[in-house]
Amino acid sequence: MMAVQTVLHPDTLLLEALQQQQPVFYGLAFRMMGHAAEAEDVLQEAYLRAWRNRNSLRDSAHFQGWLRQIVVRECLRALRWRSMRRWLPWVLIVVVALVLPAVLPPFRLNLLGRFLALGIVALGIDLIWGYTGLLSLGQGIFFALGGYALGMYLQLDSLEPGQLPEFFSLYGVKSLPAFWQPFNSPLFTVFAIWVIPALVAGLLGYLVFRNRIKGVYFSILTQAALLVFFNFFNGQQKLINGTNGLKTDTAMIFGQMVGSDGIQRLLFWLTVLLAIGAFLLCRWLTSGRFGDALVAIRDDEPRLRFTGYNPTAYKTVVFAVAGALAGISGALYTVQSGIVSPQYMAVPFSIEMVIWVAVGGRGTLIGPIAGAFLVNGAKSWFTMAFPEFWLYFLGALFIAVTLFLPGGIVGLVRDPRSVLDNLRKFRKGG
Repeated sequence: MMAVQTVLHPDTLLLEALQQQQPVFYGLAFRMMGHAAEAEDVLQEAYLRAWRNRNSLRDSAHFQGWLRQIVVRECLRALRWRSMRRWLPWVLIVVVALVLPAVLPPFRLNLLGRFLALGIVALGIDLIWGYTGLLSLGQGIFFALGGYALGMYLQLDSLEPGQLPEFFSLYGVKSLPAFWQPFNSPLFTVFAIWVIPALVAGLLGYLVFRNRIKGVYFSILTQAALLVFFNFFNGQQKLINGTNGLKTDTAMIFGQMVGSDGIQRLLFWLTVLLAIGAFLLCRWLTSGRFGDALVAIRDDEPRLRFTGYNPTAYKTVVFAVAGALAGISGALYTVQSGIVSPQYMAVPFSIEMVIWVAVGGRGTLIGPIAGAFLVNGAKSWFTMAFPEFWLYFLGALFIAVTLFLPGGIVGLVRDPRSVLDNLRKFRKGG
């Protein structure tokens, strides 16, 4: 606190009070704020406020009690500001979610809902890549599984008892396949949307991680699994309509078509709620010991294993959670886009998911959502204005982020000078 003493040196009485009670004041501020850096900032503000108002007290005997009151008031002021900063974004999100459906045309609202749904799968990728260091190129598997689970339910829910989805008649199927039967139940479907992707991801992850496969080999393996699922679903014409997929926009729910403006408005609000829930879940997972273990796996897995932890369990759990988030995202995207098909398992789509996270900022949680909005918004505009240049733009964007913005958008906001530093390094060739 030598800098504070330098600022306050003209007042002898105030300096004496600070010298005598500095440890006491610091302990008080630390107990109230719970963080050393915040306690120091609060004390500095308190001392400056005391300096500006030092003439209000003439009696040196009351200086210590007066200073204590100022420290307490500054701590309370800082706590109120911290609480407002914590809750203000959520209040704004709720307000925006309530206002947008009233001011945006249905097409734009539907577009925002789809972008937000994609932000949920990006959160899962940030968990496994940004925090755990596992670059998965196969999240499209779990995304599509969630979409198919909801798509199958909507296909059956729109029919009279005993009827079959229309495409079955094209291939001579006379009875409903056994694996379709449970999707007559809405309760089963609600769980299947995220449980089935989580189980598939957990099983795949366990088989991979127990053999200590990581790095580029893990990425290649997940993409190989993606190709297997893509080809399998493409070939199942009789069971799930193959390459044509399952349409959902003409299905009926709550007495209305899924593609109607009223249902799409409800789906937008549901997407907002689930996106907030997914964000809070990821924040909870990354803020405690579990989050510390994930970062330790990313930074130095052998050392973590040496200390007695089992990285396999942590990686399997986080991969399953990311799979569940992808399934929820896929279900929400399916009902807002109007169809689910094997194209959700196409390799380019899973690579795009990784680009959303890279552009937004790995290991930040909010960055992947911002990246999903930015990249997909650019895609929507480019594919209408310059459709032939979209893939070139996407590739250039990824290269630019890798070279000049390794921290993504969030990294740029936190440290704008880092871009200039990276540009200088690039020009120097180092």
